Amino acid sequence: MHRFEENIKQLGINIPDMPTPFANYVPYKLSDNIVYVSGQGPVSKGNLIYKGKVGDDISINDGIKAAELCCVNIIAALKKSINGDWNRLDSFLKLGGFVNCNSNFYDQPKIINGASDLLVKIFGDHGRHARFAVGSNSLPMNMSVEIDAIIKIK
Repeated sequence: MHRFEENIKQLGINIPDMPTPFANYVPYKLSDNIVYVSGQGPVSKGNLIYKGKVGDDISINDGIKAAELCCVNIIAALKKSINGDWNRLDSFLKLGGFVNCNSNFYDQPKIINGASDLLVKIFGDHGRHARFAVGSNSLPMNMSVEIDAIIKIK
C-alpha cells in the first residue's frame, strides 16, 4: 500500500468516487502535467453538507470541516485523474478557497486551513501549496465553502 493511502487510512478518511458536478463543467482538466480541479464543495454521497454563511449559519469549526470535505473531493478528482497511481503525484501547487460569509467575517484563512492542513497530513511536502482564502457574499447552492486546486503530476 502506498504511504499516501496509509495516511488516508490512518486518518479514517474515505476517498469517495469523484462527485458529479452540479452544473455544466468537468470536475477536472488535465493539461500536460497539470491537473486543474474545478471548485469542490462540501458534498458527501451526493448531498451538500454545511450550507450557509460561516460564522452565522454554521460555526467556524463546521466551516473547517466543510473545507476538509472539499479537500477530500479534490483528492477524489486527483485520484481519478492519475488512475489511482499515487507515484504520479508531484505536488499540489495552489488552492483557491472561497468562504460564504458576511462582510464582518475575517477568519477565511482559518477555514481554508482545514483543507491545507489535511493535504499536509496526507501528502507531507507534496501537499504544501500556495493559496488564497477569500470571503464571498454567496456561493452556489448556498454552500459554505468552495475550493479548487492546481496539481502537478509526473
